[in-house]
Amino acid sequence: MISSWDDFPVHQTNQPVRFVQTSDRNFYDRYYFNLHASSDDLFMVMGLGQYPNLAVQDAFACVQRGETYRVVRASRELGDRMDTSVGPFRIEVVKPLEELRFVLEENEHGIAADLLWRGAIPAVEEQNQFIRRHGRVLFDTSRFAQTGCWEGTLQVGDESFEVTPDRWWGTRDRSWGIRPHGEPEPEGIHANGPGSLSGMWNYFPMQFDDHSILFILNEENDGTVALYDARRIWNDPTKPIENLGRVEYEHKLTPGTRMMSGSILRFPDAPSGPIEISCEPLCHAFIAIGTGYTPLEPEWRHGMYQGPLVVQGKEYLTADIAPIGQLTIVDHVGRYSYADGVGYGLYEHAFIGPFEKYGMRDRADGAS
Repeated sequence: MISSWDDFPVHQTNQPVRFVQTSDRNFYDRYYFNLHASSDDLFMVMGLGQYPNLAVQDAFACVQRGETYRVVRASRELGDRMDTSVGPFRIEVVKPLEELRFVLEENEHGIAADLLWRGAIPAVEEQNQFIRRHGRVLFDTSRFAQTGCWEGTLQVGDESFEVTPDRWWGTRDRSWGIRPHGEPEPEGIHANGPGSLSGMWNYFPMQFDDHSILFILNEENDGTVALYDARRIWNDPTKPIENLGRVEYEHKLTPGTRMMSGSILRFPDAPSGPIEISCEPLCHAFIAIGTGYTPLEPEWRHGMYQGPLVVQGKEYLTADIAPIGQLTIVDHVGRYSYADGVGYGLYEHAFIGPFEKYGMRDRADGAS
């Protein structure tokens, strides 16, 4: 299993790079990107993941445009880990931590792209996310995040877009470690529990002209804060990163749903003085549908073996998938305002299981 990576000084164990340190089936290594026009025109989310202990590599791109949600997805057997291509998908690391290229070659499924990513801020390492339940480690992940801009071409259905960095912004992350993937396992003692991630999940990376703010909150139903991070990062790498301290939040939800319609974030202890940010969602994508993120569609999950190579396309009316798509992770284009600045970024939320603070008492309740 010697591969091209083995000719670089990157080994972490006494084994070839193809073999990871743990035998846990759920080990993964993934790219995530999103793209928007700093407006409600459309929202695109892309990803590519490797699952070394499942011998699978897969990729997806989804686009919300008007009343239609499209997905292109592909899966193949994993070989050389340096080969970041899956069928029509390809990711090229042009300049590590600064520039990457995302390619989805022309196909019959309605999305094609050739896009160059440039980071606006230095890549920022986020806090490790660790969840252990009944003795088993369900989450143990590392991640770095970055805001930036895009340049290139995008085809969605019959429409073509010239993507320019003045308004086509986005965020990306690289994460790796352990989290549930692949074919379903017997649940055993976990059957009646909260699963891995539970409660409310907020992830709002927001980009302004000369800085970005990264905000993460996972609050469980009983009020326990399982994960929290809030930092301001300047485009100028010589300026220190600011920890914004504790948060006070107000979320609005559409009654009867799990859809957030706006937020206020307050950081009263920020080092440069109190900050209040207004958050407005502009265009949402139900990324749990068709992409593999959750078991909502059991025939396609991240890391699930599909064969030597499979490429598929899916198209949905957004209204048809809304009832189930809102039950887990939802990504929005977000408009963020504070002080005299307006920025854009990802407004991502999920309510997994009950979250009684907003009237959700079981897995399917909408907000009161």
